[in-house]
Amino acid sequence: MLSKTAEYALRLAAFLARDIEHPESADRIAEVTIVPRRYLHTVLQDLVKADLVHSRSGPGGGYSLTRTPDTITILDIVNAVSPLERIRHCPLGLPSHTRLCPLHQELDRAYAATEEAFSRVTIGQILDSTSDIIPLCDIGCA
Repeated sequence: MLSKTAEYALRLAAFLARDIEHPESADRIAEVTIVPRRYLHTVLQDLVKADLVHSRSGPGGGYSLTRTPDTITILDIVNAVSPLERIRHCPLGLPSHTRLCPLHQELDRAYAATEEAFSRVTIGQILDSTSDIIPLCDIGCA
């Protein structure tokens, strides 16, 4: 359901949220998040445009979140890179369909429910989870 770009962006946000005070280099972000280096900058640029990530060049530079993880939702991240597309009118352009048919109504309800669910969960909540599985972390790291 989510694009690969949205998955990558969520990984980046989760990684950057672990320490918002210290910018991370693109090389380090790519290594930890397992986002292909050649695609990383595209995703980072989208997050910068959405004012979710700040980019600083030079020594001590890198990428960091612009806001605290508790104020950034999954929906914020997804919408920055690959927004969920709601169905507003007949995708087939059928003139007789002046409103959504039952099929497209159900699909749009599913998209609406997904938007609602994603808007309720922040990156901070994900990182504060009591799960013994830490996002982006294999055995021995924390």
